[in-house]
Amino acid sequence: MVLSETQLRLLQEFEHNLDPRRPEQGKIPALVLGYGEISTVLAIQATELNGLAFKRLALFYDLREVEAYRAAYEQYNRLLQEEIGLRLPQYGYAFFPNPAGRPIFYIAQQRLSSASIGNQALHLLSRQAVLILVMRALQELRRVWDFNRRQEHLQVAIDGQLSNWSIGDFDPQHPYVDPATSLTYLDTSTPLFRVEGIEQLDAEIFLRSAPSFLVWILRLLFLKDVVNRYYDFRRVAMDLVANFYKEQRPDLVPDVLDVTNGFFTDEAADLGIQPITEKEVRSYYREDALIWTLYLSMRRLDRTIHTRLLRREYPYVLPGKIKR
Repeated sequence: MVLSETQLRLLQEFEHNLDPRRPEQGKIPALVLGYGEISTVLAIQATELNGLAFKRLALFYDLREVEAYRAAYEQYNRLLQEEIGLRLPQYGYAFFPNPAGRPIFYIAQQRLSSASIGNQALHLLSRQAVLILVMRALQELRRVWDFNRRQEHLQVAIDGQLSNWSIGDFDPQHPYVDPATSLTYLDTSTPLFRVEGIEQLDAEIFLRSAPSFLVWILRLLFLKDVVNRYYDFRRVAMDLVANFYKEQRPDLVPDVLDVTNGFFTDEAADLGIQPITEKEVRSYYREDALIWTLYLSMRRLDRTIHTRLLRREYPYVLPGKIKR
């Protein structure tokens, strides 16, 4: 997907007038579709941009960094789609400086029905359909580890939680999933893959959005571990299960865990992955929720320091209170 000159002009106009605290109130308003820990997904309210979802990345200091990210992003999408065989939405990108001269990178994707996104759909689906959805996600994720096992010099990582999958032909009035249902993978904005053991994306850029007084401890205690988890199928699956707590469906955790362990015991027995216990999932989720809750609180404090005390630009769009 290549953005037209008109679409690019509107995107630049949106960025030029954006107040990151109130993206819905700009000259060109935006609807927030979702928040990641690092970036925000927006639907920009201009006719020419209808049907697109934009992920805004304000992590870069110069065009050299932007170019390195662009190359990794394109390669990651190619690997997932052409080499591994995942279904991806149509996508494109654009980058340009904001009024302060900071390079901003926008990823554009075909906008899919919000009800079709896994973490939304699970509130509409029957219990049995949710379990089929989990199995379908695990089957798609297995493609990544099958690919990795065939490689000598290349390894690909992925974040498999349900919020990163869209259900094909999903009708919220008649919610349904079966073993043949197609899934589309959405979260390609963190292009993690290694060549000869070397990360092709500089993971340090993800610390840019952290308060300066936290960067050293995040680098020391968490950065390597957070990146490594996405190369480990067991930990990716544990994250998928644990997110049912975040989605306020703890009642589903035992059954989802049974499906996950059954998948590793039967369909993916050749991978030799040990069963996951409910105790591990609870512990993982408590630790993860505590880390991200504190992190977001510190980012809000950092925004206040920048905007009210130092009178400086704060380029990141932060979420409101997140239920965990």
